[in-house]
Amino acid sequence: MGILSSSVSLTRYRIVEKVPDELVNELPQRLKSNAFREIDQTSDERSFGWVCFDDFLDNKWHTASPHKGHYLAFALRLDTRRIPPAVMKKHLRLALEEARREQEPRGRKIVTRDQKAEIKDRVKQTLMGKTLPVPAVFDVVWDVSRHMIYLGSISPKVRQLFEDQFTQSFDLSLEPQTPYFLAAILAEEQKKNLLEEVEASVMA
Repeated sequence: MGILSSSVSLTRYRIVEKVPDELVNELPQRLKSNAFREIDQTSDERSFGWVCFDDFLDNKWHTASPHKGHYLAFALRLDTRRIPPAVMKKHLRLALEEARREQEPRGRKIVTRDQKAEIKDRVKQTLMGKTLPVPAVFDVVWDVSRHMIYLGSISPKVRQLFEDQFTQSFDLSLEPQTPYFLAAILAEEQKKNLLEEVEASVMA
């Protein structure tokens, strides 16, 4: 669900470093430099990058500026190709049977392990080229005045992808605002060591 939906799951971050003023001015250009690239006409397994908050098909921000008052709004788009296991199994079997038939006139009946690996890679690439990538979009809002970041997802895999892409794009590190990190920020110095001894409790 997007951030503008009636309900949404969010992950909050704060930027660890001090953000230079010159970097703030470069943010729109850095978004474009790390924008999403289409893979519809390729056989690539996945692609990800930034897109316009208002239109996930717009990776050049023609639809709207990322600036929304003192916020910067954009989205992380992830396109992934997945071959259903049953489809892969079927076409791999057909390819192996064809390879065996081609070897019979030469007195060979066994397809070697290396041949099987090569055939599997070839079948995968062929099927990838025929499979449409499935898009997923995750909204991002950056409070430029406080340098707090809000990601419209709590998935660990999405969070890791977002954190890596954010650091690569802006040369900044993110710290999730979980209860542990918030307590570390607010706790007095002599009490911070106590956090290391805290253990999770099962409440159910």
